Amino acid sequence: MGLKVSSKDSLHIGDKDFQAIRKLVYDNFGINLTDQKKSLVVGRLQKVLRQRKFSSFDAYLDWLNNDETGTALEELANRISTNHTFFWRENNHFNYFAENVLPEVAQRHRKEGGNVRFWCAGCSSGEEPYTLIMLMKEAYGADYAGLKPLLLATDISATALTTAMNGVYGADRLKQMPEALSRKYFRKGPQPGTWQVVDEIRKEVIFRRHNLMNTTFPFKKAFDGVFCRNVMIYFDKPTRDALVQRFHRHTVPNGYLFIGHSETLGRDGIHYDYLLPAAYRRK
Repeated sequence: MGLKVSSKDSLHIGDKDFQAIRKLVYDNFGINLTDQKKSLVVGRLQKVLRQRKFSSFDAYLDWLNNDETGTALEELANRISTNHTFFWRENNHFNYFAENVLPEVAQRHRKEGGNVRFWCAGCSSGEEPYTLIMLMKEAYGADYAGLKPLLLATDISATALTTAMNGVYGADRLKQMPEALSRKYFRKGPQPGTWQVVDEIRKEVIFRRHNLMNTTFPFKKAFDGVFCRNVMIYFDKPTRDALVQRFHRHTVPNGYLFIGHSETLGRDGIHYDYLLPAAYRRK
């Protein structure tokens, strides 16, 4: 059940090889590839096979299963995970964050001490964490330094994290952004038609590679809020439930969880109370 090359040089994957890759992806990344995703798998992986001169998916799978360096799985994660996003996506979350979450969190930390902590879990190419820092700068003003905000942004894709750390985006990614924020926090990028997040914002985000399928998370302190938007759409229910339970363990009491609008925890969950579409508060 190896690689087949048609006269049009398109690749096809057999059922046995697809099921093997599907299991690897599920076991390692939690992504549930249904049978309808065969063409997506071929489209995402055909460049890898050609670049590495594998003559079949069997040979590629042998490499995946026997590579001890982690390179093969990292490359698979980069290819399979979807990282298309843009600034100000699902903007009602950002409005709620600025108007409700930030004032409440600041008030609590002024009383109890400690630093304001947020986590973007599945940060993709960085638009979301940069937006959150911009909003914190705007909301807290002169109090920003005293609140000592920490914003952790993680993703499984090393390629996405490299893009995020560079902070360079095409103009199309900024179309939805409020003009006041665009003018204040971006400068012209290194290539024509690109814009780069200013250093003042970029230095405030801690980017790290992290697999959400790890059964334990290496965080000593809980977060005031977690953003995990448009990530769990790729997971089945048992995987989602287990991940939400881990988020719960690492969120402060009354802390927040934001997920994608195409995702839901339901309104009667045991870990979080419903606030508004795709936004929840830890019980």
